[in-house]
Amino acid sequence: MSRLRHQELPEDDYERAGLAGHLTPGASPALLLVDPARAYVDPDCPLYAGVEPAVEAMRALLAAARRARVPVVVTRVRFRSDGSDGGVFFRKVPTLRVFAEGSPYGDFIDGLAPAADELTVTKQYPSAFFGTSLAAYLTANGIDTLLIGGLTTSGCVRATALDAMQHGFVPVVAEEAAGDRDPDVHAANLFDIRHKIGEVWPMERVTAYLEEGGARL
Repeated sequence: MSRLRHQELPEDDYERAGLAGHLTPGASPALLLVDPARAYVDPDCPLYAGVEPAVEAMRALLAAARRARVPVVVTRVRFRSDGSDGGVFFRKVPTLRVFAEGSPYGDFIDGLAPAADELTVTKQYPSAFFGTSLAAYLTANGIDTLLIGGLTTSGCVRATALDAMQHGFVPVVAEEAAGDRDPDVHAANLFDIRHKIGEVWPMERVTAYLEEGGARL
């Protein structure tokens, strides 16, 4: 039997259950763009997700972070040609073969490639933290807040936001700059992130945070 009271909205139920806390971002943020790969915007790819609006928002978010001179990290997925470094994940999602070495679908979307002085993190699993040096890099650079955009919301974005929180960084997902192949799945995962993991802010608020000195200027 559902715990929701008659005509009660899920938001009200979560608040009543004590799942309405908020995290305050710090003064030393970094931007993390998760897997801005051609796979998600090329209709010829089986992973095409119709996330073009999110991609445009990601470009705007990247431009705002660069204007504010905050560190930028961009992740990519790359597997060996046989997928042997993808383990159970590769076996569970066989279409990940589109990210094997030599495939153009793993290339960065135009306008979302990291600059020469920005960090590229190559990963084989959903979280940008799992099996990578990302946490050490952020800690060494005094980062306390991670602004997150990317693809896809229910997979690598959510996993990365969760691990950011577990490593002690305040995760802030830019709502319009995350995308998924299904709008309902996208919305459900943002709801869960907002209530259990971190913050979900509209782009306008993220941009204002950067402009108002979230960066170490």
